[in-house]
Amino acid sequence: MTKKRDLRIVFMGTPDFAVATLKALIDNQYNVVGVITAPDRPAGRGQKLRASAVKKFAVEQQLTILQPTNLKAKPFLEELKELKANLQIIVAFRMLPKVVWQMPEYGTFNLHASLLPQYRGAAPIHWAIINGETKTGVTTFFIDEKIDTGAIIQSETTEINETTTVGELHDELMAIGSELVVKTVKHIEADTVTTTIQPQSDDLKTAYKLNRDNCKIDWSQPLDTIYNKIRGLNPFPTAWCYLDNNEDKPVAVKLYGVEKQVDNHNYNNGCIIATKDELKVACKGGYINILEIQLPGKRKMDIKSLRNGFNFSDTSKLL
Repeated sequence: MTKKRDLRIVFMGTPDFAVATLKALIDNQYNVVGVITAPDRPAGRGQKLRASAVKKFAVEQQLTILQPTNLKAKPFLEELKELKANLQIIVAFRMLPKVVWQMPEYGTFNLHASLLPQYRGAAPIHWAIINGETKTGVTTFFIDEKIDTGAIIQSETTEINETTTVGELHDELMAIGSELVVKTVKHIEADTVTTTIQPQSDDLKTAYKLNRDNCKIDWSQPLDTIYNKIRGLNPFPTAWCYLDNNEDKPVAVKLYGVEKQVDNHNYNNGCIIATKDELKVACKGGYINILEIQLPGKRKMDIKSLRNGFNFSDTSKLL
């Protein structure tokens, strides 16, 4: 029987998505000699410094924590070398300089929340739903000089159903991903890793970074396009549009839970049909039935709660 490698792991990650993987490594009794995460950031009304989700968990586990602002800075590189790691694992962090990812003997691998080579980039979970995919997954791969292009180690696939939101898919991939990382580490530990070069293709879809512009709903688009976009941004960072209720000027509203209704109607795109219990918005091919909405300065609320204190005019519309 081949002797297992004695792994010394440095883990790099920042948000909740990464915590599940770090916890899985600890639960499987791997030797995590250091955790690299983002510096504390000002947050909330008081702008108090807030630690990342990974840092909070690492503190609970009494792990060594580094929070560099510059990954090429000499003091950080020296601290990283002193940890004597022979494997680095990256989950939802940032692009690493070559001097960092080349450092450990057994390499640096990343967990990405898509089936590579599809959806390379910053927001793969969101774009899979926005684009109406029916399956996605997670992939582990060794890092190279470009973003999300390295040799694939392993992947795991899951289905996306027609009502799945990005919040639900995020949590599912977080759990599947943590298990896949442990499987990958076991192969590295046993020196049984095989890799596959990512195939070249002309039809690759990109997981662009989300911003205010690409989260806005265009009510002239078809029903399915709008429906997929809203659920692909629910609950974060959230789809939005303007509500024109014949007041001084349209106001920005956020859209959360929605249903779709196929119908050949004669309403203009964005026209609101409001009843006591229902808020439908007309678009090409049917209606978006809004279940949860957030008005400026208000909390998210269901439509019944909204209708208790808010009136729509006969010509109200979403823009």
